[in-house]
Amino acid sequence: MQLENIDWLIISSFFILSLVIGVVVSKKSGKNITEFFLSGRKMPWWLLGISMVATTFSADTPNLVTDIVRTNGVAGNWVWWAFLLTGMLTVFVYAKLWRRSKVLTDLEFYELRYSGKGAAFLRGFRAFYLGAVFNILIMASVCLAGIKIGGALLGLSPVETLLISCAITVIYSSIGGLRGIIITDFFQFILAMVATFWAAYEIVSLPQIQGLTNLLNHPDVIPKLSLIPDIADTDLFIAVFIIPLAVQWWAVWYPGAEPGGGGYVAQRMLSAKDEKNAIWATLLFNFMHYAVRPWPWILIALASIVVFPNLESLQVAFPNTIVGNDLAYPAMISFLPSGLLGLLVASLIAAFMSTISTHLNWGSSYLVHDFYRRFFVTDKSEKHYVLMGRVFTVLLMIISAFFALYLNNSLQAFGIILQIGAGTGLIFILRWFWYRINVYSELTAMIVSFLVALAFEFIIPNNFSVEEKLIIGVTITTISWLIVTMITPPSSMDTLQNFYKKIQPGGPGWKKIVKESEESGVIITGKKEKWDVPSGILCMVFGSISVYSVLFGVGYILYSKTTLGLWFIIISVISVLLLMKFWKRLSTEEN
Repeated sequence: MQLENIDWLIISSFFILSLVIGVVVSKKSGKNITEFFLSGRKMPWWLLGISMVATTFSADTPNLVTDIVRTNGVAGNWVWWAFLLTGMLTVFVYAKLWRRSKVLTDLEFYELRYSGKGAAFLRGFRAFYLGAVFNILIMASVCLAGIKIGGALLGLSPVETLLISCAITVIYSSIGGLRGIIITDFFQFILAMVATFWAAYEIVSLPQIQGLTNLLNHPDVIPKLSLIPDIADTDLFIAVFIIPLAVQWWAVWYPGAEPGGGGYVAQRMLSAKDEKNAIWATLLFNFMHYAVRPWPWILIALASIVVFPNLESLQVAFPNTIVGNDLAYPAMISFLPSGLLGLLVASLIAAFMSTISTHLNWGSSYLVHDFYRRFFVTDKSEKHYVLMGRVFTVLLMIISAFFALYLNNSLQAFGIILQIGAGTGLIFILRWFWYRINVYSELTAMIVSFLVALAFEFIIPNNFSVEEKLIIGVTITTISWLIVTMITPPSSMDTLQNFYKKIQPGGPGWKKIVKESEESGVIITGKKEKWDVPSGILCMVFGSISVYSVLFGVGYILYSKTTLGLWFIIISVISVLLLMKFWKRLSTEEN
């Protein structure tokens, strides 16, 4: 495969645009860390929502989807589709709470919610754990995708790919701050979506495929088409459908799908103008992420089964590249004509940059604000901390690039990340609404889940499936932190009162604190309103049904099952109407 001049022109133009945006906003972004890490808390919902989508559209995302489809069929995508439930819970329950907190990072939340030296330790430890260790693993998986794209499409070695891509990304990330990232994400997303849909159309039209009808009727593709795994295949049905929907979405911490919000999603919500913008941004993200984007990737993955039916055929076609099922996506892209190929390569580079730049900014915000500034150097100027943010950006990129050389495939990294977060998710849901959750609850969950993940990776014989490991990890971790919660004291009364007064979470989990405060003459409740979390949960349910129905409706229409597809669209419309009814019951600072 050879890139033509027009392809290089498109790619170069994209680089220039990204750098120009970074330079234009660099002066304002460098004023202080609030500007650098939160863009001054002035971002509108549509920019923030698109930025979230662009960030989760990483260079490794289509590779991951391709790996899943080739391994477990279309239904295998429930391992990440299930996270929609988490996302909708964040939209209708947690987005406004995060915006009310007015913290700079979600880790600053710990010293707002918990008390004593334990809260400070948890903030600092988690800053290093997530900002460095966990974040490096995520970025390494993205870099791995870049390696495979560089090898398959550009003929570059892993080291060459990393040197080029990392250098460009570090420059871009370090000069523009979050404002530059968000603005560039908008253009990157448009480019990526246009290129991806166009590419799917062209690939399905290849002579080897001969159109959508032939693709869907190919004997190797037919077994992969089901949107829900066959219940007769009990192992697969439980692994990719039951466990994700019953356990994974609430029990597992995963970047971009954190129960209760967190990470770069929380960062975007904290950057919003107000609560309404935080809510609408998160809703837009979930709709675009789950309902709009999957099908082009799925179609390309299905087409790859026809062209490259096994790993041996991939190895023959790309002898100098690390071979796995995730290689099939860049392999299929190599068939695109000039112009479109450049557009698609530019979109994959954009996806790489949007994800890496966000993780670099997010990770460095933890390391600077919650680690370096909080515990080591507390009295320097704002510009000093911005400079340190840029230094940490460079260091994180270098370490992630080296680690990427030791990974084999995207699905491997996805499994490791899920396992590390297994059993911690429920804490992030409950800590807002149950005063008994304390610093020891979180420390226990974090340590136990990490130790369990290490045990499965290096000590325990590899006799367990991914889902078995997940269930075991969730069970051990959840029981551990629940026991610790009940035998340790809650946060101090002053801390709990101040938290309640600022956030106004409401609910039965705070009744004891509200009652004791009133008895002592301390009023912590604002205007008396009915607790709206039950309405928020109903909104979550109807919102999830609506998005899943669009996902299924589009799928069945593509499968030429038009009537069934239209029925799902009708279900989606009905769900939206019910959603709007209950949404009116939710309170925000504006109403």
